[in-house]
Amino acid sequence: MPVVVFPTSRLLWVRVAALLFTCVAFSVAAHGAALYGGMADWCIFCWAFSFACTLLVLLVEQFGLQARIPVSWSNFHITIACYGALLCLSASVIFPLFFLRNQPVSSDARDHRIVSTVFSCLATVAYMGEVSLTKARPGEVAGYMATAPGLLKVCQTSLACVIFILVSDSVSYNHHAALKWCMAVYCICFILSMAVVLLCVGECTGCLPIPFSKFLSAYGLLAVIMYLTATILWPVFQFDKQYRGAGSASSKLIAVAVLTALNFLLYLADLAYTARLVFVSV
Repeated sequence: MPVVVFPTSRLLWVRVAALLFTCVAFSVAAHGAALYGGMADWCIFCWAFSFACTLLVLLVEQFGLQARIPVSWSNFHITIACYGALLCLSASVIFPLFFLRNQPVSSDARDHRIVSTVFSCLATVAYMGEVSLTKARPGEVAGYMATAPGLLKVCQTSLACVIFILVSDSVSYNHHAALKWCMAVYCICFILSMAVVLLCVGECTGCLPIPFSKFLSAYGLLAVIMYLTATILWPVFQFDKQYRGAGSASSKLIAVAVLTALNFLLYLADLAYTARLVFVSV
């Protein structure tokens, strides 16, 4: 009987570890953690999505099917690893804050939540290790998603997803036009950043009517300006009593303000990298 032998490497074992850690995290959380609400759904989505995508990457690479996949494989697997790291990181922060701190639950449910948190943190470390092993080195020819601007695009869209979850859990942008503008900024920049990711992974950058590098520069400048306005307007119209009204600012609104400022810095760094980066699409 023929024996199938799979070649091993550090990258393979890191991916297997990430696969196992995410599997345990969402399985334990779904089985007995007694979860509820949008934040719970987000955390389970983070673990399940990361698990499914990592399983896909492992199967494709172990069976040598990269040439049959209609995407740029060098861009695809690094994108999945980076999304896995950021999604698991967000779940590792959100899950204990919302479901461990001051939560009156049974000891059994609490134990399940602790286990999910621990394995989520382990999965984050594993995905960070994979990103470190696969990202572009100085002077190396690599796909756009393996470069700093490509990884920044993943960070930008991931932060935007967390912002969407925070503002939609209890709708907090309808009472003033300036806050609706902030929401429009989050949506427009998320859509355009995700479009860049999909264009690179799908090897469709040549379909644009202008050179891809010029598109990146123009979009980067526009996103920086838009996020600058949101970074200023969101805290002013959420925390100033003149516009907020009688209610007190919640921790979610403060988190949105912090994430908005962080995303502004990411877009600023992205623009700086894009202005001087010369890359070769693979």
